[in-house]
Amino acid sequence: MSKEYSFETGVYRPPSEGGSFSLLIRITRNCPWNRCTFCSMYKKEKFKLRSVEEIKGDIDTITEICDRIRLISQEHGDHGQVTKAAILRLIQEEPLLGNHPGFIMVVNWLASGGETAFLQDANSLVMKTTHLVEVLTYLRKKFPTLTRVTSYARSKSIGKKELQELAQIHEAGLDRLHVGLETGDDELLTKIKKGATSDEHITAGQKAMNAGFQLSEYWMPGLGGKKMWKQHARNTARVLNEINPHYARSRPFFPIIGTPIQEELTSGDYELLSPEGQLIEIKHLVDALNFTGKLCFDHAGNHWTDETGQHIFSMDYEGYSFPKEKKEVLRLINKGLKNLPS
Repeated sequence: MSKEYSFETGVYRPPSEGGSFSLLIRITRNCPWNRCTFCSMYKKEKFKLRSVEEIKGDIDTITEICDRIRLISQEHGDHGQVTKAAILRLIQEEPLLGNHPGFIMVVNWLASGGETAFLQDANSLVMKTTHLVEVLTYLRKKFPTLTRVTSYARSKSIGKKELQELAQIHEAGLDRLHVGLETGDDELLTKIKKGATSDEHITAGQKAMNAGFQLSEYWMPGLGGKKMWKQHARNTARVLNEINPHYARSRPFFPIIGTPIQEELTSGDYELLSPEGQLIEIKHLVDALNFTGKLCFDHAGNHWTDETGQHIFSMDYEGYSFPKEKKEVLRLINKGLKNLPS
């Protein structure tokens, strides 16, 4: 009889975590804020914390799947390696696994070396510190091959934790935080209902760095439209300079049907920047950017190309090191601007 392997897998994760075949561990469901006017994720879903027992149960289930694959591989004479034959045999023995949305994710993670994990969904730090520490300790114990564990986090949630709590979470095994800055401009932050001020972003970012986390901050070129692009670029650079995160990642804005900001566009209250305008905005930000992290364009939204049709920016997850490669980024921007239609 086929066994039902039950564990939850959410939908969203940063591109860098998918690219490295991270193990997705769902510790909360959906987003506890869920008011940002540009975002369409989680809008029809309610936020819910998962219990430590539920999460541990998922980890145990994934452990069992991995053990089964290794055992079958040993029986085939493949020394525990993840092989097509082992996977097919497991699905034959446990056909329900073939329909599980997280099964292939687990297989890819195991085959890639089992090195990275991502805690879903939108804001793991909303969990009680003691509970999160318990989950991380258990995860690291069950999967000793992990070299990096990451999570999304809101600046507001980081700010509410004491520095000692954040340090405990980091020491328990959470290495990197992905934070949606979006913009460093207070007027625009209010307009998009981000729920945090520029000062709160700065305080939270600095606190996360002081606690030992690697920090990825995401910003959205074009978010201010035609009216606010200059202040958006200037103040976002200011906040990134103050935080000095390990990574600043570009996520160019585009309106999603059904979101409040798209409705503003339809009514004429919001005017989109052209592709040229977005690239000029990025140039203004880079000109003002004086940090020692990495500037990354690891998303398909960074679509600008040169005369050969190649993307002007590398989409490598490690991006460009600043200040060393600042001149190169500016050169690439100018190259992209020359290739845009007049």
